[in-house]
Amino acid sequence: MRIAITGISGRLGGLLARHLHRRHTVVGIDRRPFRGAPRDVEMHRIDIRRKRCEEVFRTGRFDAVVHLNLMHDPRASSRDHYTFNIQGTDKVMQYCVRHGIPKFVLLSSANVYGPRPDNDQFLSEDTPLMGAERFGLIGDLVGVDMLAQSFFWKHPGVKTVILRPVHIVGAVHNAPSNYLRLDHPPRLLGFDPMVQVVHEEDVVRAIELACQPEAEGIFNVPGCEAAALSTLLRLAGGKVVDFPHFMAQPVLESLWRWRLTSFPSPEIDHLRYVCMVDGARAHDALGYTPRYDLDATMAHLRMTRLLQG
Repeated sequence: MRIAITGISGRLGGLLARHLHRRHTVVGIDRRPFRGAPRDVEMHRIDIRRKRCEEVFRTGRFDAVVHLNLMHDPRASSRDHYTFNIQGTDKVMQYCVRHGIPKFVLLSSANVYGPRPDNDQFLSEDTPLMGAERFGLIGDLVGVDMLAQSFFWKHPGVKTVILRPVHIVGAVHNAPSNYLRLDHPPRLLGFDPMVQVVHEEDVVRAIELACQPEAEGIFNVPGCEAAALSTLLRLAGGKVVDFPHFMAQPVLESLWRWRLTSFPSPEIDHLRYVCMVDGARAHDALGYTPRYDLDATMAHLRMTRLLQG
């Protein structure tokens, strides 16, 4: 297969490229340089919003496009988030339609469901996307997911897959990994929700399974067995700092304002409420089963913590 990866220069994109290039032809699209790229990966340094990006799709003859090129920086402006995430994703999907690309895979997130006190224990893919109700910064991620759902119905000629993984941990720079790598992670007194995490290599394998020609639909991507937050923090190795709930939000808001933390205060809900998903559909339709258990997943996180210093 000939597979294009947008956002290939991110840590997860690089991991995916190094996994796929052994069996497929990989073409990367990213405005950032791809450091340490395998020699056989064809790289295009282009912003997906630019007109000349379409030429790559026109001449690429891709069998599948994997779209990872989403902005997650909580300090970026809402305008930047909208133009890059919503408009950029829309352009990539339209390129697939115009140039006969048969498969589009979007990496979304289970965070689109939102952590809530009234959540079912395990959420199905049909659960309403309420993630932006209390955390406005996730609104564009919900928007991208819904845009892809609309695309799925409007353009049946392009087999569309939306993957919603739980908290991805590993060398990736995302909120869950950054939090668990903290030397002194904060925890809320009186709250110990069950949490699902997934090894980054399991996510890469789920993406490869989603690239199969017959695969289409929306799929939750769970990882190892769920564990209490206190268990994850113990396995991560940091020294927990317990906060009363009424203090946590103003303290985090102050630290955020002074740029002393990368953890925005609305993320507190993930330390309070459950947001776990049912992975039966991915197992049955894609053949996806996580390979890494909790001990292996957290050992990998600890290793990346040492390497990143």
